[in-house]
Amino acid sequence: MEASFSEMRNELQSRHALWRRIQVECQQLHTELLKIREYKDTQEVQIKHQSSCKQLSEKLENKTSELLLLSQSQERQQEELNKIRNHLYQEEQSYHSEQERMKTQISDLTEELHQKEITIATIMEKATLLERQLKMELEIKDKLLGKQQLLDFQSQVIKSENIHLKEML
Repeated sequence: MEASFSEMRNELQSRHALWRRIQVECQQLHTELLKIREYKDTQEVQIKHQSSCKQLSEKLENKTSELLLLSQSQERQQEELNKIRNHLYQEEQSYHSEQERMKTQISDLTEELHQKEITIATIMEKATLLERQLKMELEIKDKLLGKQQLLDFQSQVIKSENIHLKEML
């Protein structure tokens, strides 16, 4: 996108330089036209130089035609230059809008990521707490199981003794 802006700027500068040259030529032609008119005025006073006056008149008409063509060309180039400037401005606005949209999107995604990181940390804390509770409950159950087994063993011993005592009686 930057390359197209650069190309447009170069084209704009090139056309602007051409437009300046046309203006200089127009000024030169205008100056020449004024000189020719002055020359024509002096020649009309001097009747003996009528033929050169006629040539200057033709030259003046040619230069006037050229000046008119150059002026028209200059107007067209100025219109084209304005179109290019407008297009460049629109492209720059579009680029800046897209850039702002992307910044907003990145900011939103960063905030979402931050929230997810907080959620993960909270879940990890809860998981650690549950793991500790589970270990404690397992230890308690292991102790209770040990006691239960001891009681079962003692109960069997007492039963054995009772059976033994019954047999002895």
